[in-house]
Amino acid sequence: MNITAFRYRFIRYLEPIADICRKAGLSPNTITIFSIISGITCAYCYIMHNFIAGSLLLLISAILDLVDGSVARMTRRETPFGAVFDWIADKYVDTIVLLGVGLSGISIVSDIFSISPTWDFGIVALAIIGSMMNTFIKPVTYAEIGFSERKDGKIDDPLEGIGFFGRPETVLVLILGGLTGFISISVIIIAVCTNLSAIQRIIYLYQKFS
Repeated sequence: MNITAFRYRFIRYLEPIADICRKAGLSPNTITIFSIISGITCAYCYIMHNFIAGSLLLLISAILDLVDGSVARMTRRETPFGAVFDWIADKYVDTIVLLGVGLSGISIVSDIFSISPTWDFGIVALAIIGSMMNTFIKPVTYAEIGFSERKDGKIDDPLEGIGFFGRPETVLVLILGGLTGFISISVIIIAVCTNLSAIQRIIYLYQKFS
């Protein structure tokens, strides 16, 4: 079980924002682009050690990521490209935001253990790899196993609720870490949990389809 399993409960609370975007004439893809821009700006703030502003921008990016799908459904503009673009946007944001933490030069474990700062960037790299692989498993599963049925514009598959730590958890942990001053701990949590979650999904697939 993960936060993604409750996606549709959260989305209904964002309907007023989606309705404003619809009335403003914003297309779903335009909203997705704004989500990317917010993520890039978040990364810049992280690099500049402005973690509170960066975390608020990441929150905006996450909200827009949910709103674009709602606008697509409201306006009946759901397209296969829009679904693909949404996935790509998510991974761009996740990668660049985590990279922003790495480029900020803050100590993650080097000061604690008196080791080379290279280890700090290694942990960031591990967090990026875990974030990417935890998601990459899904399209590979769609292609190789054959899930294609869609629900509200998204492919409906059993992996949606498998893996205890997905993208929503990653974003939430980063936001909380930035707002509370524990961004380094956030990265460690993400590095460990995303990779463990990916392994959990692999084990599930092995047990079910081997």
